[in-house]
Amino acid sequence: MILKSGGIAAAMAVALLSAMSLPALAQEADAAACGTDKTIDIAEMTWPSAAALAHIHATILETGFGCDVEIVTGDTVPTASSMLTRGTPAVAPELWTSAVEEPWAEGVEAGDVVKLGDAITDGTVEGWFIPRYVQEEYPELTSAEAVLARPELFADPEDSSKGRLYSCPPGWACELSTSALYEAFDVADTWNIFSPGSGGALDASIARAFTREEPILFYYWGPTAILGKFDAVQLDLGETKPEVYACNTNPDCDEPAGVTAYPSSPAIVGAAAWIQGRSA
Repeated sequence: MILKSGGIAAAMAVALLSAMSLPALAQEADAAACGTDKTIDIAEMTWPSAAALAHIHATILETGFGCDVEIVTGDTVPTASSMLTRGTPAVAPELWTSAVEEPWAEGVEAGDVVKLGDAITDGTVEGWFIPRYVQEEYPELTSAEAVLARPELFADPEDSSKGRLYSCPPGWACELSTSALYEAFDVADTWNIFSPGSGGALDASIARAFTREEPILFYYWGPTAILGKFDAVQLDLGETKPEVYACNTNPDCDEPAGVTAYPSSPAIVGAAAWIQGRSA
């Protein structure tokens, strides 16, 4: 339970549940102690919603409870791995656990990590997308296979002899899954896979294509501002195969990459177990 009196657990509960203004929060928390003299390091992932949550948690813990807080750079796989093995960072405010499902479950069972709550309560979406205006012109483009059969419609601006699939920035878990699908579909002769240098660069490429009403095939996830702003159509990748997805996202898996739809990942507030154990 995170809703216990005093300490970090109570502070985290407020960070998760409070819609109060910070001044009001600070007044109510005047007597509350942080519960530890340890620095609470919070992982700031490289996509906007997770980055915003990191700063919200940090502000509430620091301003409302007087905790010593540090925001550190994070990403799904390395953050989860470090949290499981070293107990740091202390908190990951938006951890998508599908890419680390087995080790995370083992860590929870072993008492190394805990789930403090849901970062996204209505479920998540991952997949490959094209603009709706492209599908309206070519109604047959409803699946990844159908799109991959038409590379000339999505020509790589640097190599017009092939199509371009926009993947994720290096180091993101979705770069592993998208690269695995690219390999499984065996389209290297007709398609290039492109990894932008950052989430912002990926967003800029998508926004530019939509603004100009140009074709684009891209990986994305939701709920996000990009999918809210631009009318994109998710392509059919077939059934979800959890075992295949687990292998696709595991660099140490020796099995060949396979075709699978992305599972709807839990997006949780993950934490090192010591966060729950401290109280004022």
